[in-house]
Amino acid sequence: MRQTISLIVFAIAASMLSCSAEVKPRKYDGRIAKRLFDTLPKVHVLQRVADDEISRRAWTNLITHYDFDHSVFLRSDLAFLDRKLTKLDDELKNGDASFGYEVHNLFVTRLSERLAFATNYLNCGRFDFSENETYRVRRKDAPWPLTKEEAEDHWRRRMKNEVLAILINQDLDAAEAAAKKQKDKQSSTNGVEKAEKELSTEERVKKIASDLIKKYRQYAFVMTDPDEENVLQRYLSAFCRAYDPHTDYMSPTTKEDFDMEMNLTLCGIGATLTQDDGALKIVEILPGSPCDRDGRLKSGDKIVGVQQDGGDMEDVMWQPMRKTIRKIRGKKGTKVILEIIPRSDPAGAVKKRIDLVRDEIKLEDQAATGRVEKVTLSGVTKKLGYVMLPSFYGTMDKRPSDKGFRSCAMDIANIVAGFNASDVAGLVLDLRGNGGGSLREAVMLSSLFVPQGPVVKIRDVRNEGSLPIPPGNPVAFRRPLVVLVDRASASASEIVAGHLQDTGRAVILGDVRTHGKGTVQTVLGLGPDKYGSCKITTARFYRIDGRSTQLAGVSADIHLPSLLDSLDIGEDKLTYALPFSRIAPDEYSLCWNMYEYVPQLKKLSEERLAQNECYKKHIFNVEGMKGLADREEVPLEYGARKAMAEKDRTLRELDEEEEGDEEEISSRRRKKKDRDDVVLDEAFFVLMDLIRFTKGEELPKPKGWWF
Repeated sequence: MRQTISLIVFAIAASMLSCSAEVKPRKYDGRIAKRLFDTLPKVHVLQRVADDEISRRAWTNLITHYDFDHSVFLRSDLAFLDRKLTKLDDELKNGDASFGYEVHNLFVTRLSERLAFATNYLNCGRFDFSENETYRVRRKDAPWPLTKEEAEDHWRRRMKNEVLAILINQDLDAAEAAAKKQKDKQSSTNGVEKAEKELSTEERVKKIASDLIKKYRQYAFVMTDPDEENVLQRYLSAFCRAYDPHTDYMSPTTKEDFDMEMNLTLCGIGATLTQDDGALKIVEILPGSPCDRDGRLKSGDKIVGVQQDGGDMEDVMWQPMRKTIRKIRGKKGTKVILEIIPRSDPAGAVKKRIDLVRDEIKLEDQAATGRVEKVTLSGVTKKLGYVMLPSFYGTMDKRPSDKGFRSCAMDIANIVAGFNASDVAGLVLDLRGNGGGSLREAVMLSSLFVPQGPVVKIRDVRNEGSLPIPPGNPVAFRRPLVVLVDRASASASEIVAGHLQDTGRAVILGDVRTHGKGTVQTVLGLGPDKYGSCKITTARFYRIDGRSTQLAGVSADIHLPSLLDSLDIGEDKLTYALPFSRIAPDEYSLCWNMYEYVPQLKKLSEERLAQNECYKKHIFNVEGMKGLADREEVPLEYGARKAMAEKDRTLRELDEEEEGDEEEISSRRRKKKDRDDVVLDEAFFVLMDLIRFTKGEELPKPKGWWF
């Protein structure tokens, strides 16, 4: 009977995809392709004509978009598709977009075979977790399978891994719940829990397998969608991203979402996204948003499911980003539940559900904040200023005298005026997690600390220019300054940190380097609305010493790593990112010599941190997270995998701090925002040392060409 059912399921799974009609190009797809081909070399900052190398990159982008973990196509398929490896540029030039459809149709065929096998395997339920074998979780660099049998062995291990991961997490959850009840001296079970505990391991495995079958049916539905607009977008986007990862083709539907600022920003919850291996990866949490106020979602988490209040959880893996976003956004005050894979679990074994109430982003929660801290070091106590800037906000359509005008630089100017009145001896400017914003505000913020001169250089395909501090600028704060950054500090944050470093005005502390995005994008239409648009990288930022922030970002003078330092976050992690470059430096002068004190500051900091138990624990967590991120394989034997899962869970809890009931967790989140972290503590101590080295002096009076 079991064999009969298996064969039926196998047949259903096979027909589930094979019934999909072959997708063919639309009549005007060729015209779109040709216009894109003509536009890119003229507008893109590289000014590069599409050639065989661009064709190779586009070919690779397209294949890996469909088969990101190298598990669907066979090497023979790639050998067949390889005939077009260096010809895609010529085909697009001639208005031929058929290769994108050819790859799609072949993928549908192969996926039907893989999912038929996976569905049958899951339904049979023959899982032996006593065998000493492993599953490779990082397959981006793995060779494609040579034979169908090799592909099926990978899928067998993949299914086994998913079932085992869920099974072990259920066991660990149950053990923790039992331990908590024992500790709280509560009754051992209630009716519902007793029913769950009565399920045998075999029954639990069967239910897990059944749920996974539904998941892969959804995967098949999304990836085999015969929507010509989606097929063309995948192909032309692969070609655009052969230039750089921020250049992209946008279909009419995607452009509509972009115009509503919805293709990257989740309206109603406040997070910035990118696509990553079929999921939506959190890049940034917007200050003042529901995500920020809730505190559970973090940069690097992946959204894999969405549930409307009162509805069922829907798997959104591999769905187009615009479709997922439309599920997430909604009316203010309504609830949405997200199923996420935490950033601390690159293997995807653990899933958590986070409920959020959609709301507007509150401006007051985005605003710069400041406070005065009394810090004691070596028996000396001083008052120090602290400013945290979540984003470079600024009203662009009003004047400073108009009602409702906001400016982060003006807000910070008011804060430091209060610091001056309180006679603070130095200032910590915290730009961690600041993804940027207004370029105007970046220049104005630098002007609070530097008298005059250029702040940043911008070069496009035709022009090169500098954005300077206005002449006669009154410096708002003249005492020692340190700046805190991390891998999420980007764009305007990098401009300010780099400028303060280059002029000798501040010491930079934090992750090895900042995010490293030093480019500007412009959106251009390709003709009639049905042709869509292209988002093209058209310019680059440069520091005043001539170095690009692209890839390199801003390097910390003193390395104080955050958990982000160990994750795959940053421009340098993106495929075909534009390289670092250098141009002639601008005419500028040092306004102070903070950089001269860095060797001494670094030495004292290392000695201090070597004795700091809290910092040692922090570094242990950072290294543990790096180990999780770098893991290549996981065991498929129950005992070994459970031991690994227990260790991983400890690290994950340190990152997420999610134990306890809802009230306890909420209270802990509030306290976490109020308390100082070990990196900030050390930043204050470095500032104390800097004040001692400068002997209480202030920014020297400008000389020479500053006037």
